[in-house]
Formats: sequence, C-alpha cells, structure tokens
Amino acid sequence: MFRTALRNVLAHKARLLMTALAVMLGVAFVSGTLVFTDTLSSAFSKQSAKSYDGIAVVANGGTTEIGPGAEKAGGIPADTLQKIEGLDGVSEVTGRVSGFAGVADQKGKLIGSGWANKGGNYAPGKDGKDAAYDFSQGSGPAEGGQIALDKDTAKKGKYKVGDSVRVATNGPVKEYQLSGIFSTEDGAVNAGGSLVLFNTPVAQELYQKPDFFQDITVSAKPGTSDQAILAAVEPLLPKGADAQTAKKLADQEAKDIKSELSALNTMLLAFAAIALFVGTFLIANTFTMLVAQRTKELALLRAVGASRSQVKRSVIFEALVVGFLSSVVGFVLGLGLSVGLRSVMGSFGAKIPSGSLVISPTAVIAALGVGVLITVLAAWLPARRAAKIAPVAAMSSVHAVASTKSLVVRNTIGSVITAAGLASIFAGASMGGGDGRLTIGVGAFLSLIGVIILIPLLSRPMIAVVKPLLGKMFGVSGKLAGQNAVRNPRRTGATASALAIGLTLVTGLTVIGVTLGQAIDRMTTDNIRGDYMVSMANNGSMDRSALEALRQAKGVAAVTPQQALDVEVKGEAWAASAVTPGDVEKIFSLKIQSGSLATLADGQVAIAEETAESNGWKTGDSITAKIGDSEPRKSMKLTIGATFTENEFVSPFVLSTDLVDPLYEKPYIAQVWLKMDGGETKANEQALVDALGDNPGMNIMDRQDIRNMFGGMINTMLYVMYGLLGMALIIAVLGVVNTLAMSVFERQQEIGMLRAIGLDRAKVKRMIRLEAIVISLFGAVIGVVLGSFLAWAIGETFKNSIPNYELVIPLERLGLFLLLAGVVGVLAALWPARSAARLNMLTAIKTE
Repeated sequence: MFRTALRNVLAHKARLLMTALAVMLGVAFVSGTLVFTDTLSSAFSKQSAKSYDGIAVVANGGTTEIGPGAEKAGGIPADTLQKIEGLDGVSEVTGRVSGFAGVADQKGKLIGSGWANKGGNYAPGKDGKDAAYDFSQGSGPAEGGQIALDKDTAKKGKYKVGDSVRVATNGPVKEYQLSGIFSTEDGAVNAGGSLVLFNTPVAQELYQKPDFFQDITVSAKPGTSDQAILAAVEPLLPKGADAQTAKKLADQEAKDIKSELSALNTMLLAFAAIALFVGTFLIANTFTMLVAQRTKELALLRAVGASRSQVKRSVIFEALVVGFLSSVVGFVLGLGLSVGLRSVMGSFGAKIPSGSLVISPTAVIAALGVGVLITVLAAWLPARRAAKIAPVAAMSSVHAVASTKSLVVRNTIGSVITAAGLASIFAGASMGGGDGRLTIGVGAFLSLIGVIILIPLLSRPMIAVVKPLLGKMFGVSGKLAGQNAVRNPRRTGATASALAIGLTLVTGLTVIGVTLGQAIDRMTTDNIRGDYMVSMANNGSMDRSALEALRQAKGVAAVTPQQALDVEVKGEAWAASAVTPGDVEKIFSLKIQSGSLATLADGQVAIAEETAESNGWKTGDSITAKIGDSEPRKSMKLTIGATFTENEFVSPFVLSTDLVDPLYEKPYIAQVWLKMDGGETKANEQALVDALGDNPGMNIMDRQDIRNMFGGMINTMLYVMYGLLGMALIIAVLGVVNTLAMSVFERQQEIGMLRAIGLDRAKVKRMIRLEAIVISLFGAVIGVVLGSFLAWAIGETFKNSIPNYELVIPLERLGLFLLLAGVVGVLAALWPARSAARLNMLTAIKTE
C-alpha cells in the first residue's frame, strides 16, 4: 500500500503542484518570520553587549517628570566624576549628555528620521580618544564651533572634513565646522538617524547644564570586579541617580529587545496562520478531487484485499510525502524571505547590525511540523471518505455523491456554529472596550467557520441569481458556466472559502481604516481654525526663542503655544496646556459650556466639562493646584473661569502662559499654532521658514499636512496589512486554478462532446473563464459582506472614545475588491481554459 501511495504521488505531480505551492508559501512565511526575528534579536543583543565592552558600571543621573512628555534632568555633577575616578580599582570615568540634533543637507533639508536624530558629547579619555567612536577622517571636536558626524550622515550630506554644517537643536539653527567623521554602533544611527558630536561644554549647554552629565560610565582596572566598583560608586551619586553593572544592563537590554520583537513575531505569525488556514482548503480540495478521480482504483484495491484503514493510510501517506517535501522547500524559501525582510528594513533607513542568520531548532521543528501537520489534517477527511466507499458502489460510479443525510448534518452544524458566532459578535458590540473586541474575535472565528461549512448550501441560490444574466449575455457558454459552477457545491464552496477568508480580513481592515481616517479628518476640520502648526522634527520641546521668532514673523495674526505641563490637584496629576489668552480662541474651536476664555488673561483656569463634572467643579469654584518644575512645586489657588467641551488638541486644564512661564526654567513647548493674514499661502509659509532661520529641525504643517499626518499612519498600516494578507490571497488564487484544472480533467469527455456538437474553442475558453469569475465573485461577495459586518461590530467597541465616529462603507474600494476578484478569476482560468480548448475532441470523447 505504501508503494502504491508513493507511485500515486509520482504519477500526479502536476495535480499536487498547487497543494505543494500552498504549503511552501505558508511554511516560508512561518520559517522566515522565526529566523528573521531570531536573527534580529541575536544581532541587536550582540550590538548591545559590544557597546558595554570595557565598562564595569553605568550610572544614570535620574529625571523628574514635569509634564506629559517633559522631563527635568537631575544630572551628575562633574566633581562627582572626579571623586569616582579617585576610587581604588577605577580605571576611567566618562560623562555623557545627549539630546536632539538635526543635520541639514546641501539643500537645507533634514538628514535622517527626526525621532532618531541625536546629538552627544565627545569625551576623550587619558589617551586623547573617545573609545565609543572610531574616526576614519579627522578628529573629535576640540572647540565650541566644531562638530563630528557619523559616516552615513556625512555621506548623505556630501560633507567632508573642514566643511561648514548647519545643525538644528531645540533653539536656532547654527553653523559648525566639521572636524571629523566616525563610525559607531549607536542605536540612533542604526535606526536610520544621525549622530552629531559636540565638545562637552557645548553639549552640556544644549542638553543639560554646565558641569553636569546625564550619564557616566566607569571602567575598572584589571582584577577589580564590577560588583566592587558598583558598591564603591553608589554612595557617591546624588539623590535620584542610580547605577548598575554593565553586564546587568546588557542582559536587560537583550531581554527588552526580545520582548519588543515578540510583538512583530506574533503579528507575522498571525498572518502566516491565516495563509496556512486558507491553504488548508486548497489542500483538502486537491485530495478530495484526487480521491474522486481514483475511486475505481481504490475500489479495486479494496476488492483485492486492502482494508479501509489501509486505504485511509495510503491517502494520508501521500499527504505526508507532499507535506514533508513542500515544507523542506518552504523552509529554504523562508531563509530567503528572512534575508529579504532584512533588506526591506534597510531600504526604509534602518541599519541592521551585521550577523549571520540564526536558525534555531525551534524554527526548523515549528516550520516543518506545521507544514506536515496542516497537509495531513487537510487530507484526513478525503482519506476517511475514500475508505468508506464500498467496492461495488465505487466500481459502478466514477463520482461519489454525497448522501442527503451527510448534507443535512453538515448544514445543521454550520447553521448552529454561524448562529453562535453572530450572537457572540452582537454581544461583543454591545459590551464595548477590550472585552467586547475579544468577544467579537471569538464570534468572528466561529462565524467564518460556520459560513465556510454553509458555503456549499449558499452557492446554489446565490449563483442562481446570476445564471440567467450569464445566459443572456454570453449565450450557451454563459449558461454552461453557471451550471458548472454549482455542479459540485462542495468543491465550489471550498474554492470560494479561500477567497472569502482573505477578503473578509481585507474588507474589515479597509472599512475600519477609512472610518477612522474620516473621523480624524472631521476632528481636524471641526477643531482647528488656525493655518499652521510648527513642531520639532523629533516631536520634542521647542526652545522659547523659536516661539518668540514666530511671534515676530510677517503676517502672523494670532499665535499660541501648546505648552505641555501637569497640574496637581489633591494629589492627582492632570494634563494641562499653557496657551496665549486672546489668541487661543482664534486658533482652536473651543466650545464654551460656561464662563469665558477671556478669564485666562486674569490668571484663571479653563477646564474640560467632563473633567469638571467628574470632580464636582463648576465655574467660579476655587481649586488649589501645584505647578512648576521646582522642588517643592509652587502651590496656588486657581479660579475656574470657564468650562469647555473636550477638545483633542488641548488638555483638560488650560492656563495662560503668563501664569505658568515664571514657574518653569525650561517649559515643554510641544507645538506652536499660528493664524495668518490671508490664510495658507506660499508667502506665509516662507515667512515662517525665514523667521525660524530655515531650521531643518522644525516642521511647518498646514491643515492638510496635519490631516495627512494622522490619516497617513492609518493608510500606512493598511498597506502593510494588505501586503501581509497578499500571501493568503495568492494561495486563494492557486485554489481557483486548481479547481478549474481538476474540473477540466474530470470533464474531458463532456468537453469533447460539446466540441463535437459545435462549441468552438473560443466558446470553451469563455465557458471556463466565466466559471472562474462566478466562483471568485461568489467568494468575494461573502467576504465583503462578512468583513463589513465585522468592521461595524469592532467600531461599536471604540466609537465612544473617538469623537465624530461614524461608520463609513467605502463603496468604491469594495467595488474595486469585487472587480479584482473578477480579474483573479480571469487570470486563474488562463491555463485551464487553454488546456480545455486544446483537447482533441475524439480522444476526449473516448476518455472514461
């Protein structure tokens, strides 16, 4: 029996090709994901450990939070470094400071990603070199007017030693002379950003305060343990600072890297699971058709003594062989995919640390095990059916017809599962929140399974709707295509299921994405009256000098910062915005519920209505608040001068900048908003650019740019999801090709008879193409309807947290999906249609 099974595999190579491709693609996705994340984790961990080479202890100066996203650095004074350097066993102590620094290219544009553009200090040791940087040209900055650049940034900017380089930090842009170019393993550079080195006094002035450092590293003399150095260093550090051994930090960073990559790993594996799930239908369909074509052969085996279990095992053995061979090839393809993913990340500017591929036993076992298991499980049901066919019945019929009892049982089970899934979805939609989404997820899975079971039942009435239209438009070819599409409902259902699953996910993501995008668009339109928003490229704090420069810009009608801070009331911290009284109303559409925003100028506070109600506050009440960055923070009485409807662009507490500015040494200015005479014009935008000194480290956005910023993230995520789901859709297309090819093979005699009575080759091709289009559109319609329903349910769980949320059904995109499904049908039918048209009619008629 095993020899027979092996012979069948070799005899049906072409028929099993589609199954093999489905398994290969799924396994490639799994193995590529596992190898890619293992390789990345290993490379980053080694890089992290390398950055601590020769270091015994690292001390951090500590920070004090003073507002959302804002921090006040505590720092370690320079005299502490001198004390640590005098300890027994200490070889060298290095102080570090860092912050944002953006480099302009020759055209004045920012080099690198804003969030990954970094500045730091060059700290030469006793040998006159800084061990963290390897200079290939020139040397480190020795004077205040000098800088050094990493080699990638210098190359992108076409800079060489001696050139003048424009560098932006929080304040005005300045020009420095390039003293040297270096190589580094710094994370900012590896993330696609840049690194600028200043001499230490300049860096301290920019990022800390004179004679203070954010961090220090301590090297030990030979023979001195890290723990001994740590014990000696800790008592010398100022309050709020902490120290750890370099080994402990490296181990923790490696653990954090692994944890961060696990989210990426999980997401990619989820899409691999979807691809394999879709592939299951293709595999099951293939083995069902292969068994149907070999019914007489299997019956003959039974007649000569083969038992049911032997027949079943022979079919499963075929699946095992196909699954194993496909999994091996898929694993090799996965290695190529992991290399490709690495290149893709590089093309987006991320510099991946060098290192060989990490192929763990887990990746090998998981990938091969999944491929073989999925194939065998998909083939089990066809094998079971084959074993149950009685020899005499099989000898008398080529096709095994499903019994009425089996169809009733199938449809009953499908109806129960679908009903349970729909009930779960409705329950989740009414619950809201994370629990509701989890309930919807369970319901979605059950509904998909239920619909898949019911698809053969649904195929007849749904396809019957278009059958008359096919006959009228395409004549006898259309009429035959409609009949062929429902001739074998199980096969049609299995083929359509693959497309239905893929389009359910694509449609659901699209509807949610478009709905959120339009909600954000309405939010921007309804809440902003201003023309421009200015912010740092790294989303950090702007310097006061930039705010003052913008106030003086030509054509400015109103300007207000969005200055982030927190207000402590009765021990609870509330997010607050400091704004310019009188101008804030011209820039934001704040709906006043009580009082007046004019009271801000009198030192009063405006509070979001929901916040006020939850605390029992009303206009005219006084509250005691602690504000400022000093310790202890200043306590003051504030009168509530107004309440307003919650707004996405300001915090629940709104105060005047005149009130809070004296309380902060370095306020955190997240954005500056402006209203211009004449609105958004090129002249007005240029006036702002000129006011900021053509600063590459600052972004100037008009209202459309702001909408694009928020909506762009959603669109990017959608395109990434489309790309990942593309694997499942490719497998679904293979399923359509497979079904049509098998259908043509089974109907050779019928096609020969049709040719004999006058159906020409063109009409035979048209018949096969129309059949493919009908099956594809059938699956697509189910996917679009189910996906839209799921998007509605998920939207119900978070609509209360998103202002202006209204479900949007993007009919043009859904229409495009249906059109693409039709195109898929046409492309999938090319080879089967050509094969059918080329059949020799006399040979086909004699085929049994």
